[in-house]
Amino acid sequence: MSNKSKSFWFFLAPSLIGMAVVLFIPLITGAYYSMTDWNGIKVDQFLGLDNYIRAFQDERFLSSIWFTTKFSVVAILLVNVIGLGLALLVTQKADKLNNLFRTVFFMPNLIGGIILGFIWQFIFIKAFSAIGDATGIEFFKGWLSTTNTGFWGLVILFVWQMSGYIMIIYISFINNIPDEMIEAAEIDGATAWQTFWKIKFPMLAPAFTVSLFLTLSNAFKIYDQNLALTAGGPFDSTQMVAMNIVNEAFAVRNMGYAQAKAVIFLVIIAVISVVQISITRKREVDL
Repeated sequence: MSNKSKSFWFFLAPSLIGMAVVLFIPLITGAYYSMTDWNGIKVDQFLGLDNYIRAFQDERFLSSIWFTTKFSVVAILLVNVIGLGLALLVTQKADKLNNLFRTVFFMPNLIGGIILGFIWQFIFIKAFSAIGDATGIEFFKGWLSTTNTGFWGLVILFVWQMSGYIMIIYISFINNIPDEMIEAAEIDGATAWQTFWKIKFPMLAPAFTVSLFLTLSNAFKIYDQNLALTAGGPFDSTQMVAMNIVNEAFAVRNMGYAQAKAVIFLVIIAVISVVQISITRKREVDL
């Protein structure tokens, strides 16, 4: 082995060791425990695929997967549309307040999920109820008390938190679009919409790949906002997959079964992420 090769592996070793400790070893260990009756302390019996079969027959688990999927689709679409809109808004050259607006839009992302959940819980329950009492509009009353309002409450919270973060990603790509291309389009008489759709939008294809991946992964694994805002209620109808797994592990102390759910959840997210990246990367080439 050459000195160059030895140096390469020497500097790479800390990263490989770190990945093994925090990723590969826990993954293999978790896969083993998912096939046992592990209660967090000991393993009495090896169950094989029984936990997985049980998970696919668990109506609450399947319901949480469906609820999380619906939430993710709506939230991902809204976050990216709003994030892109905000990015276009704050990249206007003539506006001196762009930096202020960028800071204001990004600030919700700096607040922790638990705190955000309680903030919006106060808004939905107290502030909305006060508005409903003052105006007599029933729409503002009883928020978070039904599955439908709980769903939209979670969507609003997630979109409010993530839009500013996604905005920053789009801004970085918009700023890299050559000014000559925009100026040429303006000289040719292109409207603002034509300039966006024919020039800016295709140039933002790599940004869509990154933003979709980040919003997808964050939307599917959401837990703290779900806990603080609705706690899965009413009757676990707004319980997402992460909360279902945590409750199974720490409330019921059925950790082997919870680990099987976690493995299933990991596979689902991995498959969706790989499909999303492959589609958007192909779209980048086509554009």
